[in-house]
Amino acid sequence: MSLAADRTGLEPASAAESSVARATGATKGRGRLVLLSFLMLFVELALIRWAGSNVVYLSYFSNFILLGSFLGIGIGFLRSGSKVGSFQRAAPALAVFVLFVLLFPVHVDRSGTQLLYFGGQPSGLPIWVMLPVIFVATALIMATIADGVARTFARFEPLEAYRLDIIGSMLGIAAFSLLSFLEAPPVAWGSVAAVCFAVLLLRRTTIIVGLQNGAALIVLVAILASESTLPNTDWSPYYKVSATPGAGGKYDVSVNGIPHQVIESLGMRRETEPLYFAPYERDPDNPLGRVLVVGAGTGSDVAIALSQGAERVDAVEIDPHLYALGRELNPEHPYQDPRVQVSINDGRAFLQQSNQRYDMILFALPDSLTLIAGQSSLRLESYLFTAQAMQVARDHLAPRGMFAMYNYYREQWLVDRLAGTLNEVYGHPPCIDTTGTVGHFAVLTTSADPGAVSCKTVWHPAERDVPPPATDDHPFVYLRTPSIPSIYLLTLGLILLVSILVVRLSVGRQRGMRAYLDLFFMGAAFLLLETKSVVQFALLFGTTWFVNALVFGGVLLSVLAAIEVARRFRVTRPGRLYVALLAVLLVAWMVPPGSLLSLSIVPRFLAAVAIGFGPIFVANLIFAERFRNVGSSVFAFGANLLGAMVGGVLEYGALVVGYRALLVVVAALYLLAFVCRPKGTVKAGNGKVSPALELPRSRLSRSVPSATS
Repeated sequence: MSLAADRTGLEPASAAESSVARATGATKGRGRLVLLSFLMLFVELALIRWAGSNVVYLSYFSNFILLGSFLGIGIGFLRSGSKVGSFQRAAPALAVFVLFVLLFPVHVDRSGTQLLYFGGQPSGLPIWVMLPVIFVATALIMATIADGVARTFARFEPLEAYRLDIIGSMLGIAAFSLLSFLEAPPVAWGSVAAVCFAVLLLRRTTIIVGLQNGAALIVLVAILASESTLPNTDWSPYYKVSATPGAGGKYDVSVNGIPHQVIESLGMRRETEPLYFAPYERDPDNPLGRVLVVGAGTGSDVAIALSQGAERVDAVEIDPHLYALGRELNPEHPYQDPRVQVSINDGRAFLQQSNQRYDMILFALPDSLTLIAGQSSLRLESYLFTAQAMQVARDHLAPRGMFAMYNYYREQWLVDRLAGTLNEVYGHPPCIDTTGTVGHFAVLTTSADPGAVSCKTVWHPAERDVPPPATDDHPFVYLRTPSIPSIYLLTLGLILLVSILVVRLSVGRQRGMRAYLDLFFMGAAFLLLETKSVVQFALLFGTTWFVNALVFGGVLLSVLAAIEVARRFRVTRPGRLYVALLAVLLVAWMVPPGSLLSLSIVPRFLAAVAIGFGPIFVANLIFAERFRNVGSSVFAFGANLLGAMVGGVLEYGALVVGYRALLVVVAALYLLAFVCRPKGTVKAGNGKVSPALELPRSRLSRSVPSATS
């Protein structure tokens, strides 16, 4: 044993221990477990992406699919010891779910005084029906897939099974990211899933079950193919995009069934919505040497800037397909103009990476209408409207440069919040141009030089209490006060109630789960750690789908690295790992993500990886050390996944306390895991699990007959 290993409490694992597989497994099912894990994560990502495009509620509740997935996977693992498997029901369940969603599409306008949503006219099933149905259906689908995963999972030594599961999950993320890059429609996602199902079910079912699954897969692919070939409809990495031609060469662009943009000539735009030209009228002497348009979309705002004499326009748009539509359909052809430079990027990230100064910066209707995949409250544009983001924009203005932002702000308090933010950043109230009716178009214009802007109307707050600016730690610009909206509380309460009932009805009391209470707390804490990593990288590098995919891939890579270390070394004193985890969490707390924005891109990335993935690596060393000794790997893994679902519910606490405070919750959960850990968690020299870690034999025989102690 080396001196370094002695200091860290690590011992080299014996060759026999690292290579011993469970008696029921060995190498036979490795490829099957990888493929099953690939399918499970791929279907989860596809459900989040596809359901949100057809049920507009899910544009603002996207992690409800994630919560349903965790519940279903947890139940699938806990029930995998039953005599009859349920994996053969997964494909029919998925086909029925897809058919149901397409038969009952939802287009809804949710607005209120507490939390703002954007949408079209109400139609379809009400929210209190649709969300529970989707949650339960998702849990059912994922439970059936997880049943197949768990039965193969149990054949291997716990760490080997966990390792294979992570490898399959990484491949699932890579495949879905590739399809996103290619802007593939749902039929491609369904075809990938169908091929996986066919391979996994081949020669493992009766003829009747095989025919049922074959028919279900054909129906699934056919339904998705019909949706993928709808006229004037395409799929970007973020939306289902429809461009419907209208009179006079106009196109109405909808995303996920919600009216989003209009492509029309400059003459029509000036006639119907002249306020788009208002920022240029606030300072007619502005030379407009260089203009930045954030939220360039299909190019209308770029065309206006060019018509007002801009010598150079930097157009930033996060969605590549909206840009492509503008390049093809915009009658002014702004994207073909040599004065225009296009960047497919997040607006905040572009500003952070640029050293250019502008005579005008426009935030042109950058409302994404969707959340980052799997997150409870972080929208694509969340970090664009914080006080820190406004300061970054101010720093990129030329001496007489102007900043303007416009949108359909819907509520007066939102206008007051954004105008108040500009007042705080620039030191004086902005100009406001509006139709005079809340919910209609409004323009806010300002400059670092008060004399550079000539206002027709200066903003004055409509109410005495102006909502404070959103911040990088609490970037919820559409949330009036730091609180959890009643619609969330009600729905989360129903989800927890349904989850308790489903677990009880599916797997009974399962007193044996008490032996894995620490793994339950670890699951909740890890979900919050993952959330913190996603939002941190979104702030530092942009809220694009690509950054999001890289973060999830990085999380799984950190987990895999921890598994590989744990397979080769033993921790003689696990308490030291908890101390190390608290230390790296303290570092993450002491270094706010915003403080890294001043670094250049490479140092920023290295620091973000160390601060974001360091706690994940150490946390998974703790999990791996604990997991290697469990009496039932599938039972323990199921408890961990149910904990992750609870962590997804706790994530909504960020609406009250901000994202940084989630680290305190993470630390508290890991302390609970430490307190609840079983005593005597070290394997004996013969490789058997100590009695403290074994489930009662009668309970184990009913739940996981394929596992051995």
